[in-house]
Amino acid sequence: MRRLFSTFARGWPGVGLLVLRLVAGLWTPIAGSLVAASGIWFAATQVEDPLANLLLATIGAALALVGPGTWSIDARLFGWKRIDIRDRAT
Repeated sequence: MRRLFSTFARGWPGVGLLVLRLVAGLWTPIAGSLVAASGIWFAATQVEDPLANLLLATIGAALALVGPGTWSIDARLFGWKRIDIRDRAT
């Protein structure tokens, strides 16, 4: 399936992801998690405009889940991880 679709976005989103992957590649999941946690914290504790803070939390969570991607230095160093799940019946 990966051969049918490119994992790299085109246009300005692709440029933004490339910059992110070049500058904050190794720390991307950590920074995204911190942004998501702070967005949730601010949404729960501050009264003014909680939707903006929920948007910030959503962007941080998406950033943490996307990670640095295949163009990052740590992807070149450590490569793709594969987890094999074996069926107990076999």
